[in-house]
Amino acid sequence: MSSERAGARRGLRLLAGSGLAARLLVAQALVLVAGAVTTWIVATVVGPALFHDHLDQAGIEHTETETRHIEAAFNSALLISIALALLAAMAAALAVTWYFTRRVQRSIDTVAEAAIGIAAGKYHARVPDPELGTEFATLATTYNQLAERLEHTEDTRRRMLSDLAHEMRTPLATVNAHLEGIEDGIREADASTLEIIRNSTTRLRRLAEDIGAVSRAEEGRLRIEPRVVPARVLVSTAVKSAQDRFDARGVGLHVHADSGRRVLVDPDRLGQVLTNLLDNALRHTPPNGTVTVSCTDSGPAVELTVADTGDGIAAEHLDRVFDRFYRVDAARDRVHGGSGIGLSIAKALVEAHDGTIAAASPGPGRGSTFTVRLAASS
Repeated sequence: MSSERAGARRGLRLLAGSGLAARLLVAQALVLVAGAVTTWIVATVVGPALFHDHLDQAGIEHTETETRHIEAAFNSALLISIALALLAAMAAALAVTWYFTRRVQRSIDTVAEAAIGIAAGKYHARVPDPELGTEFATLATTYNQLAERLEHTEDTRRRMLSDLAHEMRTPLATVNAHLEGIEDGIREADASTLEIIRNSTTRLRRLAEDIGAVSRAEEGRLRIEPRVVPARVLVSTAVKSAQDRFDARGVGLHVHADSGRRVLVDPDRLGQVLTNLLDNALRHTPPNGTVTVSCTDSGPAVELTVADTGDGIAAEHLDRVFDRFYRVDAARDRVHGGSGIGLSIAKALVEAHDGTIAAASPGPGRGSTFTVRLAASS
């Protein structure tokens, strides 16, 4: 008895270490064996008794020897027929199970191999639909979406690190060059030199602050303190803060605050959004150009719009203007001093308020429009 139990335990351990296909096949075989044994027992117990009753009901007289022979013949035919039928059914069922489990195992192996590839940094791996039902199709689709998201995240990370290194290189080189000039006696630590160094370090500080802000916003770690405020107050406050900068550049700043609705927002965060949009418009609008800030009702929402008559945006760039460090004209933007993530911050802050932001432009040289859409407060 102990040896039989030990053998059973070894069998269970072997099954536990086998693949899914082997487990499904063994499980199906056990079910079939249990069904066959049950059928055999029921047929053996019930069949002869029923046959004997039918012989009695038929009213045909037989000797005891004939009766025993007839019943033995019936029992033999019944059991042989059932045995052959059960063997054929088990063989067919096991064949179908083997085919199905092989397909399931191949599908799982494909997912496992792709997952191993992703763990190794190969985010291009995709899983085909195994055509085994909606559950497996959903699994394949979800996995592929995850792989695409990871691939996009990795591409963004690499691009961000590359762009960040590029952004830091210029101000660091400027600081280093002027410090070496002072050390070598080529330059003096006068007000002009110190101003250049200070501007470079300020640019680095602003870059670090912007990166931190957009990261916190995208990760949902920004502290939002919403309260109900009139939408036109947001616009008028942002315009007043930016008016001096526009006057210094000779760019007209106009306001059309037609909405009387209120919105549930954090005024400081939305003020930061509008400030970033206004700064972006100012950088890309030449002197004597105009920037118009509007506040209008749009169905159940309020739209805050910043439109300029400046450089404009080509159609192929519109979908990427909110990406970190993305520039339509890299050289021109660096001269203007933009960090390349002001619009990314604006997008993250708007989405933190469950709003949307979009960019539109007729084309290069024809201005651009940025629209923030927020739900109106009841």
